[in-house]
Amino acid sequence: MQIQVNTDHNIHGHEELATDVTGIVTSALSRLSDHITRVEVHLSDEDSNKKHGKDEIRCVMEVRLESHQPIAITQHAATVHQAVESAAEKLTRLLENTLGRLHDQQSHRTDPPLPEEKITEESSAASSPDE
Repeated sequence: MQIQVNTDHNIHGHEELATDVTGIVTSALSRLSDHITRVEVHLSDEDSNKKHGKDEIRCVMEVRLESHQPIAITQHAATVHQAVESAAEKLTRLLENTLGRLHDQQSHRTDPPLPEEKITEESSAASSPDE
């Protein structure tokens, strides 16, 4: 699982921050890491012009699962650490639900799988022109 951390110009301490964020994300998603190829974390200070504001830090996490579309969540908090932890928890719940639904769909399929011979015959018949 690859983790990439991006910040805007208002959030400082990128190298140390990236290490902390990577640790939080790795810990939160460790049980699901077999299904995850990459996690992108985007941190920004939405109220950078104001001295203090409620929930001014925004954390967007995007997860890329094997053979599926990316999944993204957004979380706001007063500090970077709170935003990252809350986003990681939210993302973990979302992924557990998503992967659970996908597993249920696969286990409840009613159509039998095609035998290998039939797949080969159908693909070769489709490629040969009829006269």
